[in-house]
Amino acid sequence: MTQFTHLHVHSHYSMLDGMSKIPDLIAKAKRDGMYAMALTDHGNMFGIKDFLDTAKKENGKVKDKIKELEAKKKELEEIYTQTVIPEGTPKLSEVEEEIEKLRGQIFKPIVGTEAYCARRSLGSKDKNYKEISPETGREHIVDRSGYHLILLAKNLQGYHSLCKLASIAYTDGFYDRPRIDHEVLKKYHEGLIVCSACLGGEIPQLIIRGDLEGAERQVMWFKEIFGDDYYIELMRHKTDKPNANRETYEWQMKVEPELIRLARKHNIKIIATNDAHFVEEEHGEAHDHLICLATQKDYSDPNRMHYTKQEWLKSPDEMAAVFADLPEALANTMEVAEKVEVYSIDSDPLMPVFPIPESFGREEEWRRRLTE
Repeated sequence: MTQFTHLHVHSHYSMLDGMSKIPDLIAKAKRDGMYAMALTDHGNMFGIKDFLDTAKKENGKVKDKIKELEAKKKELEEIYTQTVIPEGTPKLSEVEEEIEKLRGQIFKPIVGTEAYCARRSLGSKDKNYKEISPETGREHIVDRSGYHLILLAKNLQGYHSLCKLASIAYTDGFYDRPRIDHEVLKKYHEGLIVCSACLGGEIPQLIIRGDLEGAERQVMWFKEIFGDDYYIELMRHKTDKPNANRETYEWQMKVEPELIRLARKHNIKIIATNDAHFVEEEHGEAHDHLICLATQKDYSDPNRMHYTKQEWLKSPDEMAAVFADLPEALANTMEVAEKVEVYSIDSDPLMPVFPIPESFGREEEWRRRLTE
């Protein structure tokens, strides 16, 4: 069976863009034999507590089964010390195999976000600074958005780095969207794994514009900061769905050879992702209606935005069929998942400290004055 981990996944916390509920994502991943998954909502970490709590609840069920089997294993060990083994006694090896199988089904949630990295700088918020999009040919305000960038927490320090970046994106960088930039990313990069994202990422965008030198320069910048924790991301959204975007796949195929060339040249590993926005293949039509709400367009508008309808949480075998010529891109997703440590963000309540005036007296004095 093909092994694969989704590292680019949106839930309904990607407002009016992602459609998936977190419990449904985890359930689908487990049904398809995937026991790790990243959550990378657009510009935010709103769903992370939900994600971690759901995974903890699901893992609790598995751990309870493991405890039952371990108790059964101890009983069997006692039985097998006897001279006569009762007929029909289960083999110890079978129980051990079942325990190991269940341990492999502990789900690993990978905390992440798809950040918007400012095209110029965090402080650039000029509505008059415009460029022509090479994809659409339309003029757009550069500072209102940013290059997409996948950030994943490798450990607890990485989680803290993500929290800091997400906070800065809203408090300092917000301009239509919450934005970071290269400067703050470099400052708070510890514990992070970075992936180059979709066509909206900085490297693909520079390639589309024909700025191959600029693309290579930025690849080298990411490589210098993140080393082996920087990955180049590939997507293939070839579609035959009615009312779906077919231009996306054409652009993906135009940038892919250059992405692979840069990866090979600078010893950077490639990963396959699918930019999942809904859970099941048949949810594509409902997601299409959601995009109409998000963009405030009529469903019948011929010029409205369309997705490729390939953005479901594909199974490992489905991904293997798409990337049959690049099995390494699938295998490398497992490497990323293995790099991620298991940690908890749960803590005791953090209560504020209020200084009490001396005139109020001390607690010991009040205990002397009053009975329980």
